Amino acid sequence: MKSSLLLSFVCVVAVGFAAMPTPSAQGRRIGINIVLNTNATPAILADLSAHGTVLNNFESIDALTMRAAESQLAAIQAKPYVAAANPDAERKGSPVDTVSASDFGTGINTWDLDAVNVTNFGSTTRTVAQDGRGVYVAVLDSGLLDSWRQYFPEQRIAEEYAVGFSGGGGEVGAVSTLPNQWEHDQNSHGTHVTSTILGFALGATRVNGVAPLATVIPVKVLGQAGFGWSSMIAAGIVYVTDLARGPLAGTPVVINMSLGGPSLDAIEKAAVDYAVANGVIVVAAAGNEGDAGMSYPGGYAPVISVAASGWTGEWTPNNAWWRTKDVADPTVAGDFYITDFSSRQKAGQDLDVAAPGSWVVGPYQTQSGTTSFFFLGGTSMASPHVAGIAALMKQKDPSLTQAQVEYILESTAIALPPGCRAVVDPSVGPTTFCWGPDAAGAGLTTADAALAAVGGSTKRGR
Repeated sequence: MKSSLLLSFVCVVAVGFAAMPTPSAQGRRIGINIVLNTNATPAILADLSAHGTVLNNFESIDALTMRAAESQLAAIQAKPYVAAANPDAERKGSPVDTVSASDFGTGINTWDLDAVNVTNFGSTTRTVAQDGRGVYVAVLDSGLLDSWRQYFPEQRIAEEYAVGFSGGGGEVGAVSTLPNQWEHDQNSHGTHVTSTILGFALGATRVNGVAPLATVIPVKVLGQAGFGWSSMIAAGIVYVTDLARGPLAGTPVVINMSLGGPSLDAIEKAAVDYAVANGVIVVAAAGNEGDAGMSYPGGYAPVISVAASGWTGEWTPNNAWWRTKDVADPTVAGDFYITDFSSRQKAGQDLDVAAPGSWVVGPYQTQSGTTSFFFLGGTSMASPHVAGIAALMKQKDPSLTQAQVEYILESTAIALPPGCRAVVDPSVGPTTFCWGPDAAGAGLTTADAALAAVGGSTKRGR
């Protein structure tokens, strides 16, 4: 299911990026991300300037970005004050596919929320006491659509902290901020991701979310085509962490990143370490690359990474299944599977848990200014379920650390051992999906079990 469509998302430069300059005698000019082992002194900056142009100085994490000839990379890496340096890496946040969802009826419960035990079928009440109140969730993504106020309550979006980043990749200059661009997205990816956390509205119909009273900070780090650079991701992580250290000090903060690329970037790693060290919970998608392995930053061990699971009740008995069919309680492993596109864990990577990432309904516009709703599939859709659960956990106990949240999620997950499940795919009919021991992490995470463990067995995490 969906794997053939996944292959159509090729790596291209984001909309608005300048064309590559013609290679010179000294080599192609590229963006280089550098992490230092000391502060960026004037002497260091002057020395690096002999190799190219210094673009950004991330003082909080002792990191820099540069534009330089590719041939200069080895010389920069050899500097005694350089801890790590690598080319700026491309990042993408594309769903796997879309199918129009036109019938919303009057229900407020959806299969994916039922699966993680946030809501219960046929009820207008939540099954957990927490609702995300008092917690900020930063969604590092493509931003929000112009029409976001038609989907979300204004008080749930932290407009005063919302921001957009542009640039990256070296050839287009420094990473910079773009005021108000966060709410002029044309991609829809960030809006759909946000809807899983907050829920969404269609006229008078209210659809629940994992953490409906959390406050979302939109941080645009992907361009209109859904692509960006690791330097932009790092800028977004540092920005949110500085908020957590400054105006939001003492307030729980969670980061969701439904995006990724094929390798771990030095500056992105430093930014994640900075966030975790300052109490920010960091959650990311595992990636949509199947057997090719996990995406980064999701594959980086300190990050809470999320695989995409599906439900055996999908697409039966009719197209309204997603809001009319009950996910049986208690939740059992036999009712769920791991999607074929969800990235498998390779050596040196760390896959933590799984969450619904198959046929998740939310706002997704194909025409500007025209509200519409689609099923999306991808680990991009799974990640905000876990970020929302992390927000509920931090609401219950704001002192929880990244390691404690990860430990609780893993230790309370419903194991999904290797196996096969028969499901219905709307494109091909009955089909079977199989997965091995590298696909599910600790298993399907559920909000009620994780929250029950908060305040209990958290001593293992530090």
